[in-house]
Amino acid sequence: MSTTETISQGTREPPPPPRPRPRSGTRAPRRTWRQALRRDWQLYSLALLPLLFFLIFRYLPMIGNVIAFRKFEPGGSIFGEEWVGLRYVRMFLDDPTFWTVFTNTLTLGGLTLLFCFPLPIVLALLLNEIRTRKLKRFLQSVSYLPHFLSIVIVAGIVMQMTAIDGPINQMLKLVGQEPTPFLQKPEWFRTIFVSSEMWQTVGWGTILYLAALTTIDDQLYEAARIDGANRWRQIWHVTLPGIRPTAITLLILNIGTFMAVGFEKVLLLYNPLTYPTADVISTYLYRMGVESSNMSYAAAIGLFEALIGVVLIGSANLISRRTVGTSLW
Repeated sequence: MSTTETISQGTREPPPPPRPRPRSGTRAPRRTWRQALRRDWQLYSLALLPLLFFLIFRYLPMIGNVIAFRKFEPGGSIFGEEWVGLRYVRMFLDDPTFWTVFTNTLTLGGLTLLFCFPLPIVLALLLNEIRTRKLKRFLQSVSYLPHFLSIVIVAGIVMQMTAIDGPINQMLKLVGQEPTPFLQKPEWFRTIFVSSEMWQTVGWGTILYLAALTTIDDQLYEAARIDGANRWRQIWHVTLPGIRPTAITLLILNIGTFMAVGFEKVLLLYNPLTYPTADVISTYLYRMGVESSNMSYAAAIGLFEALIGVVLIGSANLISRRTVGTSLW
């Protein structure tokens, strides 16, 4: 055997060179918005109607805020007749009635947030502890029903319950008390309003929290039981941290609508006798803008209210992001 044949039999073919790998810092090329639209146009078409709704009924009406700085006359231009600057802003800032209304709005909004925000969390925790499925579904259905009632029906129920010959006054008669016209007493309006809000909204507010409770891993409860935690400790250390992002998000949204106290319910329940505690910014705007036809003055107050809402939701989002790490944006 020749030397060449021996060398050829004892050697192997060298392996192919490895393929070049992309650098770790490089990213896959991104699709342009045209490519994404061409590929998923069916999905994007579903968002067309909601976008049109917000454009027509939410964003285009913002152009009308210009009449807060222009003199508007019925029958004239929809953007006002002449520029008056901050005249209407100074008017409501110097109006003592406005500051009474502003105080009532803050008070009603604060009481509603104080009582109506934590109660759905408490109710959701209680419902989550019920092990009988039929009983749990029954209690959920009963707590949800008031949400589906119209505001007019709720206001009618409240009026009938608090009337002179209503059930509440009938019970007061049984214990020797004199009947009280509750809806004609300014000191009773806030209690009645917040109580009706609790009855109508607390059950419906538990839906999101019950959904958040289903995402908590059961192994966390098992580990807590192994560590000797009782049921209250499990709720405090496992359940509440599990629903904290949902609670913080809803709290930020509620703070953003802090100034928009239920206009319909207040309008249906209040009367001139309860104006000192019941009149809020939204009802004051209705009387000034619709009944008195002072559109520019009402627009200035509405713009002021909207700015306060933006500041509140922005501040709440910033504080939440820096303290607990959860925010809307």
